[in-house]
Amino acid sequence: MSNENINVALIGNPNVGKTSVFNALTGLNQQVGNYPGITVEKKVGFCKLPNHAKANILDLPGTYSLNASSMDENVVIELLLNKNDKLFPDVAVVVTDVENLKRNLLLFTQIKDLEIPVILAINMADRMAYKGISLDISHLEEQLNTKIALISTRKKQGIEELKQLIMSYKNLSTEPCLNASSMDPDYFGGLRKTFPNELVYKLWLVITQDVNFRGIEKKEILSEHRKSDSELKRMQQKETIKRYQFINDVLKVGQTIDKESARDFGTKLDRILTHKVWGYAIFFGILFLIFQSIFSWSEVPMDLIDSAFGWMSTAVQEHMPPGVLTDLISQGIIPGIGGIVIFIPQIAFLFLFISVLEESGYMSRVVFLMDKIMKRFGLSGKSVVPLISGVACAIPAIMATRNIENWKERLITILVTPFTTCSARLPVYTIIISLVIPDERVLGFLNIRGLMLMALYAAGFLMAIFAAYIFNKILKVTSKTYFVVEMPNYKLPLLRNVGINVVEKTKAFVVGAGKIILAISIVLWFLASYGPGDDFNNADKIVTAQISKSDAAVSQQELDGHIASYKLENSYLGIAGKVIEPVIKPLGYDWKIGIAVLSSFAAREVFVGTLATIYSVGETDEQDPIREKMAAERRPDGSKLFDLPTGISLLLFYAFAMQCASTLAIVKKETNSWKWPAIQFAIMSAVAYLAALTAYQFLQ
Repeated sequence: MSNENINVALIGNPNVGKTSVFNALTGLNQQVGNYPGITVEKKVGFCKLPNHAKANILDLPGTYSLNASSMDENVVIELLLNKNDKLFPDVAVVVTDVENLKRNLLLFTQIKDLEIPVILAINMADRMAYKGISLDISHLEEQLNTKIALISTRKKQGIEELKQLIMSYKNLSTEPCLNASSMDPDYFGGLRKTFPNELVYKLWLVITQDVNFRGIEKKEILSEHRKSDSELKRMQQKETIKRYQFINDVLKVGQTIDKESARDFGTKLDRILTHKVWGYAIFFGILFLIFQSIFSWSEVPMDLIDSAFGWMSTAVQEHMPPGVLTDLISQGIIPGIGGIVIFIPQIAFLFLFISVLEESGYMSRVVFLMDKIMKRFGLSGKSVVPLISGVACAIPAIMATRNIENWKERLITILVTPFTTCSARLPVYTIIISLVIPDERVLGFLNIRGLMLMALYAAGFLMAIFAAYIFNKILKVTSKTYFVVEMPNYKLPLLRNVGINVVEKTKAFVVGAGKIILAISIVLWFLASYGPGDDFNNADKIVTAQISKSDAAVSQQELDGHIASYKLENSYLGIAGKVIEPVIKPLGYDWKIGIAVLSSFAAREVFVGTLATIYSVGETDEQDPIREKMAAERRPDGSKLFDLPTGISLLLFYAFAMQCASTLAIVKKETNSWKWPAIQFAIMSAVAYLAALTAYQFLQ
């Protein structure tokens, strides 16, 4: 028993607190990945149980029933049907919300028909008194043929009891609480006769769902028991009615609700937060607060990180022997990684605010509010979820489009979601804004830099809406889908959940970006440190001779700086930059910025790391922070390179350009074609170039 590793699947409706239960069981022992062959996110955690046993906790996508209507819901069914899957659960924990027990139990009764050991975890038990709810646990356990864990992740109650039940899963009854045969005795009886060694409800799911199942072919079953689609739909409806009749009978005795003792103010709050005027005002007020805070709160830790990496580069130069390795570390790796680590405070604050909005239940109100606008531009109401979640990252946002049943509406959402400003743009935005926008306040409390950041987020969202309108006209979206959003109860965000989410998301961002930046930094350092021909190899002699002819008095440090600049310009990197300079010069960029823009097509956040590497190659004073080096950069005529026209041009370019190879790969996988990512890349690049060109030429 001590070496046992139990597979546990957490299953439940959306908004029942499944993630809170997952976090309570696993803490930070989590891994995030994709289900094989499908770009639906999966989370696996590890939990220590009594008697030194361990459990693999799998957090499955939220689903209302096993009658799947979207691709991510199919993941749940396919896992429960495939006993050969390495993640097939030894025990399923169906998480329910004590306030929505009737609806949640539909899924529970279906899973019981698959004869898998099931534990019923009734969450949010701390709200029972608040809602006037009382439960007869022994009656519920008897009628549902299961064991029940009454838990509250907020109060940290019932988690140990849940672990004990998981530990003793072999003692759980696998008998269905409502046998599927009662839905239609003749039809299900026929299925049992034809396939005596298979579970009849498993056969039913293979018939009615678009799922992959290796054991039995759908056509093989239908050849013997053919039904039309309309007949199958009627049987599904009959199944749902039968199950709810059973659930109602169970809850008549097992659950009591005293409405007079309930103390609920959620409805009153909804009248304000979803109001057609005040709802929008409050939402934009919250956004304003977020962007002001991102700049104000993160300034001190960012300065400390910036100085620390400058000190590290100097320390390496001083304490390691001179040579290629020392130069690579001090001028390539440290500045490159420092160019992304500096933005950890801002990224963390962004994820902090998003987590609080999601945990509190407010984000669903925002989705409901914005749906009224979305419909006017031909988008499904469900498109709001990817567009809003795209603020964190476009990749999971595009995965979230799997909830949109209509293909054309889903395609439009996939194509426009990358316009939404993601966290990868934040490093570029903040460093450029800090260079070209004054650190001043209007009306005594409005930070101009925060207002600029909010304007960029608004520009990305408005461009996504405009692009959706154009695509809607071109692709002739005529079919309609109906938007249904569940309004979860308001609750104070759990600090544990918020903390885990911030740590995991920030770590994923930094590790993901760090791998790319480390590789690109090494390549860029090499290209900037070596070059062809005499101009590079004899840079010392050439520059010294030029200065001698000019009769100008320069110090040794200034001479070294001139030599480093000349070598960089004649390196492989400098030559490549000069080649693309005619294309980017009308935007206000020099060849160094051009190299950074070009390299950042792998990932936007690489832009800052690239400039950090370029400006560090050959530098004698490594301790200058990257922002100071960028601020000191000059054009040949002596004017500042990063002035207002160039800064606004860069901000608009990065607001609209598709510069994320990973996003393009996801779009290809989701659309099963390179056609759509190619169109997306071409359109977004053209829009970005024209916007940057117009801004620079107008402001110059």
